[in-house]
Amino acid sequence: MFKKILIANRGEIALRIIRTCKEMGVKTVAVYSTADADSLHVRFADEAVCIGPPSSSESYLKMSNVMAAAEITNADAIHPGYGFLAENAKFSKICAENNIKFIGASPEMIDAMGDKASAKQTMIAAGVPTVPGSDGIIEDLKLAKKTADTIGYPVMIKATAGGGGKGMRLIWKAADFEESWNSARQEAKAAFGNDAMYIEKFVEDPRHIEIQIIADQYGRVSHLSERDCSIQRRHQKLVEETPSPFMTKKLRAEMGKAAIKAAKACNYEGVGTVEFLVDKNRNFYFMEMNTRIQVEHPITEEVINYDLIREQIKVAAGIEITGNNYEPERYSIECRINAEDPRKGFRPSPGTITNFHSPGGHGVRVDTHVYASYTIPPYYDSMIAKLITVALTREEAIMKMERALDEFVIEGIVTTIPFHQKLMKDENFRKGKYTTKFLEGWKFD
Repeated sequence: MFKKILIANRGEIALRIIRTCKEMGVKTVAVYSTADADSLHVRFADEAVCIGPPSSSESYLKMSNVMAAAEITNADAIHPGYGFLAENAKFSKICAENNIKFIGASPEMIDAMGDKASAKQTMIAAGVPTVPGSDGIIEDLKLAKKTADTIGYPVMIKATAGGGGKGMRLIWKAADFEESWNSARQEAKAAFGNDAMYIEKFVEDPRHIEIQIIADQYGRVSHLSERDCSIQRRHQKLVEETPSPFMTKKLRAEMGKAAIKAAKACNYEGVGTVEFLVDKNRNFYFMEMNTRIQVEHPITEEVINYDLIREQIKVAAGIEITGNNYEPERYSIECRINAEDPRKGFRPSPGTITNFHSPGGHGVRVDTHVYASYTIPPYYDSMIAKLITVALTREEAIMKMERALDEFVIEGIVTTIPFHQKLMKDENFRKGKYTTKFLEGWKFD
């Protein structure tokens, strides 16, 4: 087992990792920008190193600074959390070259799954269902138009290096293709330095369901059931739950088997998720694979009593997994609490928290790094907390979430708590009748 792990991240995920490390008897090193000096992850780590100014590019994304912090603290492993360097093949390689274990995927795995066009080809070869689309990257506009005509509208054009909805366009008719193609490429170039595009058939009104997997260094892979991430806005998830109200035992078995195939196809090691689109007839199609821990991992932990961070660290240390596949034993829901104003288009709302009260009670979990008098900086993602409830039935989990949201007090800034309170009361949500389009046209006032 590792003696000291540096957490190359910030906020709630850094604190989440620190907690498990302490329970395992492993020393921790926090890194932070000057804007995060007062964050709880800095306070509760065994050591903390400032790695730069507020800008991510000069701190959390600056590999030389992160590696210098690991060197001066004698860390023998680095946990990247999610975001920042978590899926950066170059950083994974640098860690290996410096004999520091990267608690995540190898450079080869990240490259294989990070490029969405090549990932799709890998899945096709492995027998994993994929959405009909182009045969890899398309660079020529004329060929792109012809491919779209062959597939049939509507189609999605996607940046192969994309994420968070950037470099992605939905096109309903041929007349709109060229303009959307050009704007998507420009956006992808600006965001990722890569304007390579591919085309897929657009699956109308799908569910977004992901399968959590874990794989060790000895070729064993297990799936840990599903999470339904369909409640999202502009491709950003807001609420996740497990088990999915749309899931059947047969579909779970099929999707779990496909996720294991996907992991084995790239010789995967560690925790990760295989994400699928599922249509109204319960046909499912590979969308992408995330080679890291997910924001929404707590709901899986709650329904199968499984510490994913602990198991991720154990796998990185060379410990075998049991090889079991898991079925959810309870129901769990996660609401992402963001410092955003839902009444003003979810505009970010950084600032100082003047009053903070966290909900509690049986079946309620809050993962957060903030507190009263903490100032939320404007430089990073606006998520400040994750509220998780777990119960024996979905109805009980929703009722528990309603109660917990009512108890959650965050003053001084605007948050998405009122949005979640309204969502929990929505009749269609309570019946499990929703898709990724659920929030389109959904009025919040």
